[in-house]
Amino acid sequence: GIDNRVADLIDEEISIGDYVLTGGELPALVLIDAVVRLIPGVLGDEKSAEEESFNSNLLEYPQYTRPRVYNEKSIPDVLMSGHHENIRLWRKKQSLLNTLLKRPDLLLNRDYTEEEKKLLMEILFDREKEN
Repeated sequence: GIDNRVADLIDEEISIGDYVLTGGELPALVLIDAVVRLIPGVLGDEKSAEEESFNSNLLEYPQYTRPRVYNEKSIPDVLMSGHHENIRLWRKKQSLLNTLLKRPDLLLNRDYTEEEKKLLMEILFDREKEN
């Protein structure tokens, strides 16, 4: 929280979520990191900030690193295929699925692209087949 005696002196309040931290340092660092990422050249690749999944109000797709198999779990074949369009579609579908499962509120009042509508239908049909 902030000392209520200075609350009238601020013109904007920013929340980083609903949880308790040990002090104000961590939320300050989160805010600094979020703002600094927007400065040209900070990320190295200008497309990095543009392609962030949350720019589209969706949660991120699953991430994988080496080795290809870990604890008997493999990286999805599509990610190893080298087919950039299939990889892009897989990532979009996974983002939609993650958002649907973890933050369905983000999907409300959203203008969907035709591609997103198609992928959501696939998700629903895939889940129906599982049951």
